[in-house]
Amino acid sequence: MIEHLLINNEEAAAIILFGIGFTMLLFQRNLIKKLIGMNIMDSGVFLFLASMGYIEGRKAPIIVDGIQETSAYINPIPAGLVLTGIVVSVSVTAIMLSLTIRLYKRYHTLDLDVIYVLSRHQTEDR
Repeated sequence: MIEHLLINNEEAAAIILFGIGFTMLLFQRNLIKKLIGMNIMDSGVFLFLASMGYIEGRKAPIIVDGIQETSAYINPIPAGLVLTGIVVSVSVTAIMLSLTIRLYKRYHTLDLDVIYVLSRHQTEDR
């Protein structure tokens, strides 16, 4: 098993990053820390996709010197998925940060448990 980890070190790093981000999402109560965990998890997914798309000895799919064989180039789809994922991740992060700011202005805390209790008290008072 150790031999496989040494050979596939990019995939192992991607799994470790995903695991770190996932545990942060599960166990942290602070909204900023959850957001950081989500970004770490995204980075693990992007690393995994990029490492799956790379093939040793092949070049980027730009035709140079008239070589048109597909075996000479890597698959550009994983790189496109990573680029699209980064754009989506930045957008989701911006929206989540804006919602976090609004929650902080309303409840004066970033702890999810406290926000939940305060929101329950507000709905009971109505």
